[in-house]
Amino acid sequence: MERALRRAEPHALLEAAHDLITDLYAAVSVDLLMADYAMTILQPVNALPYTVEPIPVNASAPGRAFGAQEPYAETDPLSALVSVHLPVSVRGDRIGVLTVRVPAERHTPEAVAELQDIAEILGHAIVVAERDTDLYLQARRANRLTLAAEMQWQLLPGRSCARPAYALGAQLEPAYAIYGDNFDWSATANHLTLTLTDGMGEGIEASLLTNLAVNALRNARRAGLSLSDQAYLADQAVYGHYHGAAYLETLLLRFDLTTGETEIVDAGSPKMWLLRQGKAEQLELEAQLPLGMFEDTPYNAQRFYVQPGDRLLFVSDGVYDVTSPGGERYSEKALVRAIHDTRLLPPSQVPRAILQEVVGHRASPDAEDDAVVVCLDWHGRP
Repeated sequence: MERALRRAEPHALLEAAHDLITDLYAAVSVDLLMADYAMTILQPVNALPYTVEPIPVNASAPGRAFGAQEPYAETDPLSALVSVHLPVSVRGDRIGVLTVRVPAERHTPEAVAELQDIAEILGHAIVVAERDTDLYLQARRANRLTLAAEMQWQLLPGRSCARPAYALGAQLEPAYAIYGDNFDWSATANHLTLTLTDGMGEGIEASLLTNLAVNALRNARRAGLSLSDQAYLADQAVYGHYHGAAYLETLLLRFDLTTGETEIVDAGSPKMWLLRQGKAEQLELEAQLPLGMFEDTPYNAQRFYVQPGDRLLFVSDGVYDVTSPGGERYSEKALVRAIHDTRLLPPSQVPRAILQEVVGHRASPDAEDDAVVVCLDWHGRP
């Protein structure tokens, strides 16, 4: 399978997988469904955009495999065929679902295990192929993205990832019209760096501001600089371009994967919440100036220790500023309740669940501000 996908054209990965799976498992059909940007529906790759009815993630067999990240099979007694739905993901980042219909006698635990391996190989191939084709990105779209949202989604590292020491999940809202909020992460052998930014303004101007800041932070991080120096150089880059007319509220964190020691630079929003031993509380951080507000601003990192079993939630002001039809703001009390209600969900599903509750609280169907929610479960190293 790996050889077949390497030799296939970037847009023809499904065809290559189809031919091999058909030969090996006598499959009747092989379909690839991609999760949309809002993570609410699944859409087929082999259909033109907007021409078929999408499959909801909730209350569907493929959605069950996608949500649980486990194979799920359903049998058609009339045709004696079994539809095996297999999650397609890359290092914890959920991409979609591979659905294979095979005769019932070919549906064995060994075959399902092999098909799951094939789905994982396909996921890795898709990530590489997306550099050369728009096919898989188009299949993710339930609607047209705004230009600002197009820029923001291309800037993200993914929407979830999993390692032995931690698991991460993140989501932006509104998915098809995001403009200033962003998240970024990067891991080495010993550290995880996580940044969350909220650029001021709206539309493409906010997206341009965030793009400048995120790339400045990456440039400083890849130069091997400390967390404080990363904030300082990004601050200078933004101020040098906007001269204080635009700035970003930013939260930077650097986790030691062995000890759990965490460096934090709080340059504004978002807020940081800790769920430890069943108790949720907001962590009071040392507030510092947003990036780009003034020239030559120094930044200092404070320290905190995460413990195995901790869950960290990061929430931007687009969540707190949501108002109900009666004018009531989405309160910290409601957020605490949402944190407790989602405590059994994996981090990849928590941001979507919290943002759905926020949308239900909102007075208008259209968001007044964009929002980001990031969930981090800390396991630590043995």
